[in-house]
Amino acid sequence: QVQLVESGGGLVQAGGSLRLSCVASGRTLGNYAMGWFRQAPGKEREFVAGISWLSKTAYADTVKGRFTMSRDNARNTVTLQMNSLKPDDTAVYYCAGRTTYGLPQSNGDYRDWGQGTQVTVSS
Repeated sequence: QVQLVESGGGLVQAGGSLRLSCVASGRTLGNYAMGWFRQAPGKEREFVAGISWLSKTAYADTVKGRFTMSRDNARNTVTLQMNSLKPDDTAVYYCAGRTTYGLPQSNGDYRDWGQGTQVTVSS
């Protein structure tokens, strides 16, 4: 059983930056793809970014060029560096993972989920 724990959320002004982290316990990150999703009030949970076990990355068009996802397999950690934040980025951000050689980009493709961390961007 893999447990994912997110941290790093908070309140920031528009144009600011935040760095989210997700630590996985229960296994190493080898052969384990991970993703970040977010869910705003009244909206469905959506894909934000993903990283394969070989560190190939994918991003939603809405965050491309502003967010960067990376991983540190030695520390069982992935991070999401979020720059140039906008009020529309306000949401609960979830870390997700699954054992695969691919790079899943939809909710149903991930098996393991964290509890989420709130990100609020004020205008």
